[in-house]
Amino acid sequence: MTSPLVARIRPVAESGVAVAIGIAVGGLLMLAFRYNPIHAYIALFTGAFGSVAGILESLAFATPLMVSAVTFAVGVRASLFNIGAEGQAYVGAVGAIVVGGTMLLPPGVHLIAATSFAMCLGAVWALPAAILKIRRGVHEVVSTIMLNWIAFWLTTYLIGTYLGEPGRAERAIPAVPTARYPVIGETLTAIIFVTIGFCLLVTILLWRTGIGFELRLVGDNPEAAKYAGASSSRAILVSFLVGGLAAGLAGATQILGRPPSWTLYTTLGNVLNLGFDGIAVALIGRNHPIGGIFAAIFYGGLMHGGRFMEYQAGVASELVEAINGIIVIALAIPEIVAILRRHRES
Repeated sequence: MTSPLVARIRPVAESGVAVAIGIAVGGLLMLAFRYNPIHAYIALFTGAFGSVAGILESLAFATPLMVSAVTFAVGVRASLFNIGAEGQAYVGAVGAIVVGGTMLLPPGVHLIAATSFAMCLGAVWALPAAILKIRRGVHEVVSTIMLNWIAFWLTTYLIGTYLGEPGRAERAIPAVPTARYPVIGETLTAIIFVTIGFCLLVTILLWRTGIGFELRLVGDNPEAAKYAGASSSRAILVSFLVGGLAAGLAGATQILGRPPSWTLYTTLGNVLNLGFDGIAVALIGRNHPIGGIFAAIFYGGLMHGGRFMEYQAGVASELVEAINGIIVIALAIPEIVAILRRHRES
């Protein structure tokens, strides 16, 4: 029997070992290409967390990932492999533009309306996958991948046809000042407090409410949940809706809370891969909303600090991406193994 203290310390210890292994493997890779790994890693972590400006920029990168990670994490708690955050983030960004860029509302009210509408659109986009899973047993990986691509082309079409900024073919209408969150740093805004608050609310939902217990019970032991009278359909629906709200908020952060553009580009570059990166963040954070906050900050630091590896240490940008990927994979492996173990036992 594992003691509660050991159970709490073990994930931290495993993550520490994983980071060390990832850094060591990345260092060997740099040596193979004749780069100085010590110089490169100093540039990475100093650039990401060595100054106030660096920390604020790392937090700006982390902000959308905190909530896009929730989409996958809540799905895993219900024994689902929901990878639909990518498309739901696109749709959420469009919702933020529709309310934040085309309407005139009082300050405060405008922020709430634009953020809420973006989140609701994300949840609506998650509904087809939930219904297909409940009614027809369609695997969520298949349905969410299809919906991601539909969302991509639909968003591109809407920007190019209806929401484009006059005279600027490369981008959509920007959010007006009353729909912009207050700026804290160069690209960090107060929307980070909204994302953290959302993660805390999801934590309360999962571990302090009846529906959260039901959702986790269905994910941990479907047979026991069935005999206990838990509704798997309700758990699936709640998981998808909460995940959709989270992904919609992730899209909104890039429109209402990320200067200097305050808009969405036709390439979708400023929201592209938020959902997929959120999967990695969720795995690093052990599929826990609070763990996802810290994992997102670490991941955001890698994204921001990687620039300094390139500029200061001269490491090629492609190699920087590879090294960051190695570190992330090393951190994600313990949770992947745990998920596979739970599936074997259930």
